[in-house]
Amino acid sequence: SVACIYASSDPQLYRNMMLTLRVNESYDRATLTRELVFRQYTRNEMDFKRGTFRMKGDVVEIMLGYRDDYYIRLEFFGDELERISEVDPLTGTTKQSYTLYHIFPANEYARNKEDILIACDKIEEELEERLSYFEDNQKLLEHQRLKQRTDFDLEQLRETGFCKGIENYSQHIDGRRDDQRPFNLFDYFPDDFLFVVDESHVSLPQVRGMYNGDRSRKTTLVEYGFRLPSALNNRPMTFDEFSDIYPQGIYVSATPGDYELDLVNHEVIEQINRPTGLLDPEIEVRPTNGQIDDLCHEIDVRLQRNERTLITTLTVRMAEDLSEYLRKRKYKVGYLHHETKTLERIEILRQLRLGTIDIIVGINLLREGLDLPEVSLIVILDADKEGFLRSTRSLIQIVGRAARNVEGKVLMYADRLTGSMEAAIEETNRRRKIQEAYNKEHGITPKTIKKDIREAIHGIETKEDSLKLLKKSVKVSKKAKARTLDDLRNQMREAARVLDFERAAQLRDILFELENE
Repeated sequence: SVACIYASSDPQLYRNMMLTLRVNESYDRATLTRELVFRQYTRNEMDFKRGTFRMKGDVVEIMLGYRDDYYIRLEFFGDELERISEVDPLTGTTKQSYTLYHIFPANEYARNKEDILIACDKIEEELEERLSYFEDNQKLLEHQRLKQRTDFDLEQLRETGFCKGIENYSQHIDGRRDDQRPFNLFDYFPDDFLFVVDESHVSLPQVRGMYNGDRSRKTTLVEYGFRLPSALNNRPMTFDEFSDIYPQGIYVSATPGDYELDLVNHEVIEQINRPTGLLDPEIEVRPTNGQIDDLCHEIDVRLQRNERTLITTLTVRMAEDLSEYLRKRKYKVGYLHHETKTLERIEILRQLRLGTIDIIVGINLLREGLDLPEVSLIVILDADKEGFLRSTRSLIQIVGRAARNVEGKVLMYADRLTGSMEAAIEETNRRRKIQEAYNKEHGITPKTIKKDIREAIHGIETKEDSLKLLKKSVKVSKKAKARTLDDLRNQMREAARVLDFERAAQLRDILFELENE
């Protein structure tokens, strides 16, 4: 995800903190305990969670700091390590055994004692300088706030090598200069790697925005004495740093942005021909006068063919009013908006595919990532209102949602033809001609995509519990919530294991929302 450009630890220092264990070698139990504590693992016999270990006789069990779907069991005979195995925390069954195992630190900022003490001295120097600034400017509250917090963090760092929010001191811990960017995931790759950006027209603007958003938030924290100025260097990369960090890249998008096009002088590699032979949909522009009656007629045509319709509006008010009007006319309508939760959104789209819903009305929902073969009609209201939602790129993305059905068609209701509309229509027709020529040359007859209709969450009980968690009016116990979240995590991991990444990503999004409820 775009978060990979965020600050991380020095890969070399992190690698140096790796603890390597080998079967048939001797390890003093007290020394092993110190080594684990040194790497930020804590002993906990009761609450066995990430970053903890426990000792029972000749057995040491470690829950790694970076995963919890298994833990490591070390079995000793005296001081000799006899067996290393991965164990399922739920069933207690052994998953795999090893003769050698590398244990990484529980926290990425784990360091040896000498490095931490050196960093503490630098933090103290910066603290004195900042406190003098607050004192000179009569900012006594900020002075007291910063001194109290930083002194507490320094005491923890010197005693345990760790403190809450340790990443805010990463500049001193890594020994970086003020003008040196933080380490991040890219630094863990070798010099020669390939960087692929999917949906680049959306991803790259997010990269630009991350630095600015982070800087704005942390500047406030620094100004009011919540953090030292060096916390500003625990940050995402700037866009210039991001552009220079990878040796070679591929940007993938149906509608590349100006940045990507300028990089290659507008010379792009096109992959337009679909093996299914499906053409980009026909686009028809119709006047707004009488548009709702005309729209209802087109919906009726689709219903007779057991096909579905998507309608995109410009405003929430219009979407709500149109949904209500269509319901009064006995259409089965779903409504998607910005507050619709992931689980609810997935369920509405599933009902559309099943035919429980005939129409979905929404605003900015018909763009990237929607794959609905049953949809043969997309309606764009207020198509001539220039802006982000009716720009050339947005229109092309919306039109593409109808390219999964052989009967795909797009209706634009407008009173004039804008530059964005003309460009989108011209580009879609160009792609249609290329596909038509390809189909004719290879004797391909276009066929609608056949795609299974599946539920994101398996199990009626888990699905019902998940929906309860989303409803604030329904009280759910902590135990029930934990059980539901564990079940969803297991389903997500299983989906990823069988390479069903689409479902795994849906479950991940549902988990994030439920965890925050």
